Amino acid sequence: MCLIVFAWQQHPTCSLVLAANRDEFHRRPADAADFWADHPGLLAGRDREAGGTWMGISETGRFAAITNVRDPEGGQGKAPRSRGELTTDFLSADTSPEVYLADVANRCDAYLGFNLLVGDGQSLWYLHGGGDAPTPHRLEPGLYGLSNAALDVPWPKVSLARKTLAQILSDVGDAAVDHADLRRCVADRTLADTNALTPHGLEGTMARRLSAQFIVTPEYGTRCCTTLTQGPEGWEFQEQRFDTGGAIIGESVFRSDAGLRQE
Repeated sequence: MCLIVFAWQQHPTCSLVLAANRDEFHRRPADAADFWADHPGLLAGRDREAGGTWMGISETGRFAAITNVRDPEGGQGKAPRSRGELTTDFLSADTSPEVYLADVANRCDAYLGFNLLVGDGQSLWYLHGGGDAPTPHRLEPGLYGLSNAALDVPWPKVSLARKTLAQILSDVGDAAVDHADLRRCVADRTLADTNALTPHGLEGTMARRLSAQFIVTPEYGTRCCTTLTQGPEGWEFQEQRFDTGGAIIGESVFRSDAGLRQE
């Protein structure tokens, strides 16, 4: 997953409001979001190659999402373990977000660089596993954006996503947040201006091709968009899936009060 924008404790009835895109090579197989037979109560899409997930939620409200850390030179090589297990393990566990991330921080060397978000409905935590001395952080109430650098690094698509989400929350006030509106936060297909990318070390043709919020190329692109609202009354999780041209090929809706699924 390469773009996440979220508001933590910024809405009167939804403690977490989130929109995210997963960008990946189209040749890499994945399953649509659903409850996992081998992990009862875990709802997520699934990477068939490594077996983990990029984002999910449990029936009890445990949430996790991960993005890769950009490695333009490929210097990170390979790692013994898949980053997708970090989300899966948290969703399947019962340890607190703080304790879980403290454990992960001690074994970051087993993974390529990552950004990991975990929460239990009461608190939301973040770990940047792409540098020296990784330290878990409890997130204060606010509006955040995350791509393939550290939290809130203002890449153009991250800044645009935060601005759009802030406007949506301002417009709805106390009313329910519409998931179609949330998808607008990560739907822009416009490539960023080269001058806006250079200050962040994003240079070259490929960096610009990947600068849009929603990426469309024949080999690599936005595979799905996931939106989530979560509060004391429960959660709603929606996923849209796309083909190589960016057209919708499937949609699922799940709610904690009924485990409802629509496609």
